[in-house]
Amino acid sequence: MHILLIEDDVEAAKFLVTGLRESGYCVDHVAGGREGLERALAGKFDLLITDRMLPMIDGLEIIRQLRAAGLGTPVLVLSALGSVDDRIRGLRAGGDDYLTKPFAFDELLARIEALLRRRARGSDVAHLQVADLEFDLLTRRVTRGGRDIDLTAREQKLLEFLMRRAGQVVTRMMLLEGVWDLHFDPQSNVVDVHISRLRQAVDRGSDQPLIHTVRGAGYVLREEP
Repeated sequence: MHILLIEDDVEAAKFLVTGLRESGYCVDHVAGGREGLERALAGKFDLLITDRMLPMIDGLEIIRQLRAAGLGTPVLVLSALGSVDDRIRGLRAGGDDYLTKPFAFDELLARIEALLRRRARGSDVAHLQVADLEFDLLTRRVTRGGRDIDLTAREQKLLEFLMRRAGQVVTRMMLLEGVWDLHFDPQSNVVDVHISRLRQAVDRGSDQPLIHTVRGAGYVLREEP
């Protein structure tokens, strides 16, 4: 799941980005309201988290413009303004939830999960499956044949990338850009190391491997006939 965080407080942003990534989410962060609006209007995010008081364009105006553009991306407002009137303004502007600072990080995670569940109702985007390998994107639970697979946040992100492209050969560069946000090849074996670890976790104990190396091209996750 891909989250856009718009937060101009450096320390708060660092805390949120670290915590959300450790919880398995892909997070993009911007500090300004104008840039945040531009990124949000691209429509590629599953959830938007925005501070209310931002430079240039405030959080509520971002929401109004998103809704005016016809985008239904769920928005969670974070704000130190916590009166009843403030919360009402946030929701009436088009926000889906409003969390007052300071807050417990576990509560933030619970609210994110609730918003994503609401968005996923009637859709299969919250659940990926290839053969007997299953990935619940909301609970971040990965199983194969009913066996729980314990993965790091990075390994989960790598697996999600592969499962969303099941049957498609993905190159090292595609993985570097999609999983590590690197737009150049650092001439390291980071992809190969993580693929090896993921393969051990996913294919261990199974007589049908799902993660395959395509020599000279990249990798593919698929069920062989």
